[in-house]
Amino acid sequence: MNPEELRARQSPIKEHYKQEPASALFRLKAAGEIDPQRLTCTVKTQCGKVEAGLHSAAGGDGLAACSGEMLLEALAGCAGVTLSAVATALGIPVRGGRVKVDGDLDFRGTLGVSKEAPVGFSAIRIRFELDTDADWTQLDNLIRLTERYCVVFQTLKNPPVFEVGRDLAAAPI
Repeated sequence: MNPEELRARQSPIKEHYKQEPASALFRLKAAGEIDPQRLTCTVKTQCGKVEAGLHSAAGGDGLAACSGEMLLEALAGCAGVTLSAVATALGIPVRGGRVKVDGDLDFRGTLGVSKEAPVGFSAIRIRFELDTDADWTQLDNLIRLTERYCVVFQTLKNPPVFEVGRDLAAAPI
């Protein structure tokens, strides 16, 4: 896609959101089916179902996706798409490349082995390997704007307000 094609797609959407800001607010949703016997949760995505389960470092059998890895995969996907869109909009030629995301996780936290060990990632790193002729200034700007506009990156960096609740299928006995 070239910058003109991207602008042609996004311009009417942007204009609509400027005229009617409330129309830009969406509630994205996800749901999963819990299987307590298998210790899995099957999540429906736009591309099919994904079965999440315990990582092998937490006692899983390795047959189901790890939710922590899915988080990193979501970050890699979002950062890659965002970088491509920003590069296209700025006219920076990127012929291809890779996004590599890794994170440090101490499984003692999630397994309750140590109260001092955090539950969750203590560090996450993103690296871009790009096939491009862009100069360092262009690349620095491209990465800065990718960080700025990547939804998953910004959500992890600036956590939203969380609400946790429950809906019971049947009243407890």
